[in-house]
Amino acid sequence: MLSTARPVRPIARFEVPTGSGRRRGHVVVAVVGVLAAAGCSGGSAPPAAGGDQGEVTLEHVHGLAVDPADGELYAGTHHGVVRVAEDGRLTRIADRVQDFMGFTVVGPEHYLASGHPGEGQSGPANLGLIESTDGGATWETMSLAGAADFHALDAAQGVIYGYSGGRLLVSDDKTDWTDRGTMNIADLAVDPSRPQRLVVTTEDGPALSEDGGRSVAPIPQAPLLQLIAWSPDASAVVGVAPDGAVHASTDGGRTWQEKGRVDGAPEALGVNGDDVYVAVGGAVVASADGGTTFRDLYRGD
Repeated sequence: MLSTARPVRPIARFEVPTGSGRRRGHVVVAVVGVLAAAGCSGGSAPPAAGGDQGEVTLEHVHGLAVDPADGELYAGTHHGVVRVAEDGRLTRIADRVQDFMGFTVVGPEHYLASGHPGEGQSGPANLGLIESTDGGATWETMSLAGAADFHALDAAQGVIYGYSGGRLLVSDDKTDWTDRGTMNIADLAVDPSRPQRLVVTTEDGPALSEDGGRSVAPIPQAPLLQLIAWSPDASAVVGVAPDGAVHASTDGGRTWQEKGRVDGAPEALGVNGDDVYVAVGGAVVASADGGTTFRDLYRGD
């Protein structure tokens, strides 16, 4: 269920609506075509669940995050949720081969995602918001099944932000959604200590909202960033540029410092205190010093 707010004039390249009132009903039917327009960058066909089920690789990584339940790194990929051990071993959770877009960890064994079903699995092509509370062993559809394909998801203190079909959607109950309007972004991150503070990445550089996405303003003199993630302890927000340069901010995204660099096109970013993880072309590199230096955590053949 979704309530569409009235748009006002664009700020930078955004059309930012005003008002946050929501109403119940079947309003979502009117926006299905818009929300479903953006599919997985790997193609609209669902991932195969047959021949490659025994071989675990990291292909099309859509999200990286550490689960506080076990301290392990998890990756949402085109072929399932994969645990990446400290020694580089990969384990696909529950042997579930499907596309997990927008994968994010919101608590111990508590995950949110979107995406597409695997071959032979039931359900609509776009899964909407799905949730696991048992570390990815099972998943439940929460809302917008068939309507939303969230390419970016993040949450703080029960407030969920999702980006689907070129629109920013917000929910505080996983069921009803408020439409904040049209945006052209690559990624988003929410301040864990202030859920109304949101940083998004655009083709003109990162932009900041202090009011839950109702208004968004470009950050002056900020570097161009593609991926962005907040540390769960709210100590820093880290961004990765399209060329692999890593930047960090300790003042809520207002000012940035260049740290280090990763080789290859970045696919996904995860931050946990001083630990920074970046997926790059079939590999995951890790930093223990806030993104200054990196080592291979996993690299495929």
